[in-house]
Amino acid sequence: MKNNTRRDFIKSTAAVGSFFILPSGLRAKSPNSKICTAHIGTGGKGRIDTMYLAKHSNVEVIGLCDVDYAHGKMDTWSKQFKSATAFQDYREMLAKLDDKIDAVSISTPDHTHYPATMDAMERGKHIYLQKPLTHKLKEARQLAEFAAKKGLTTQMGIQNQSREAYRLARHYIQEGLIGKVSKVYVWSFKTWGYDGEPFKEKSEVPVTLDWNLWLGTAPMHDYVSKVYHPGQWRKLLDFGCGTLGDMGIHIFDTPFKALDLKDPKWVEADCREPNGFGHAEKNMVRYGFNPTKYTTDNFTFTWWDGADAPRHKNNPDLMLPNGDELPKQGAVFVGENGRMVLPHCSMPTFYPDSVTKNIPKTDIVGVDHYTQFLDAIEGKDKTLAGFDYSGPLAESLCLGVVACQFPGKRLNWNAKKMKVTNLPEANPHLKGRYRKF
Repeated sequence: MKNNTRRDFIKSTAAVGSFFILPSGLRAKSPNSKICTAHIGTGGKGRIDTMYLAKHSNVEVIGLCDVDYAHGKMDTWSKQFKSATAFQDYREMLAKLDDKIDAVSISTPDHTHYPATMDAMERGKHIYLQKPLTHKLKEARQLAEFAAKKGLTTQMGIQNQSREAYRLARHYIQEGLIGKVSKVYVWSFKTWGYDGEPFKEKSEVPVTLDWNLWLGTAPMHDYVSKVYHPGQWRKLLDFGCGTLGDMGIHIFDTPFKALDLKDPKWVEADCREPNGFGHAEKNMVRYGFNPTKYTTDNFTFTWWDGADAPRHKNNPDLMLPNGDELPKQGAVFVGENGRMVLPHCSMPTFYPDSVTKNIPKTDIVGVDHYTQFLDAIEGKDKTLAGFDYSGPLAESLCLGVVACQFPGKRLNWNAKKMKVTNLPEANPHLKGRYRKF
């Protein structure tokens, strides 16, 4: 695309959406002491995050940023939020609105999470960050440590954790309804992987999109229409974490919190050999953890993704009575006294039926994940998925992503040193490569 075409488009769009023009009269706090928010990524999931945060009565949106004006719905947002300034580069937004912003939401591809979040946190901003927190394991550790050091309010976007079904499931496990848990199986049918060859074609970049900003710190790739942006990036190593990052982070969450799991001792994967470009379309990942007061000493944790998941082949733990079928996505907890099946986003069921006779009464209800974050900023609540919790959760998930690059090999993990101790060639995969852009 020719530079004058892009300049003409930006000029015309700016007239409508106030791009790069600071409104007058903005102060560090609005006159009624509202929480002033800025939003990085306003299309796709970012549209939902922006909408739910903005509808809170104590929020004023003052910054909107998306690398793609059209996908980010910038015309619509700018008309809805008259006090907001729209940007294409988050760095410019954070720099220009720095002393006016209280909180930042980040709803971008995985590879952008760390640099954008760290930039905002270094400026003292509270953070709502989409899952799976980070693209690389070491990034998760760094964000969690920095947020704790700065005393910032944080929340990862695993909103199901705040809903009634998952809160009840955690409560039932910790109350010992099925006894100590010896096995957890988690899975998703999704195939956020790519087993093909790298893309050789090259497309013209849409006039609404700044491709360099979309790539950010990731290695340079030619733009290919309907491949990377807006929705296929999860499949590719340089940008996403595959199905583990998309659905694993949601479905891992309840076992991790319910069983009080900490850092893995080891992880191993079964999948195709790495192709250096895409995540495998089918994966099995097994973890070893130290036992907790909610698990047996020989506790195991297994994940499947892709077609036909879970690929269990007559595993009695996953064979349900009465013709009942396993959900397409979810978890099974195998306890000393029975099993709990937890479909993704649905209420748990128990086997045998007699377990349900012992379900204790509780007043647990769901809470709004976004409201909880905003209330926590004001000291009225505490986030359930702050970086103190979601950081270690994301580390475990990212370690599984690394294991999928070494199928058939067990990676022994030293969490304190953040090091694979028996396979040194795995350690470079723990950190990112950051291109200047």
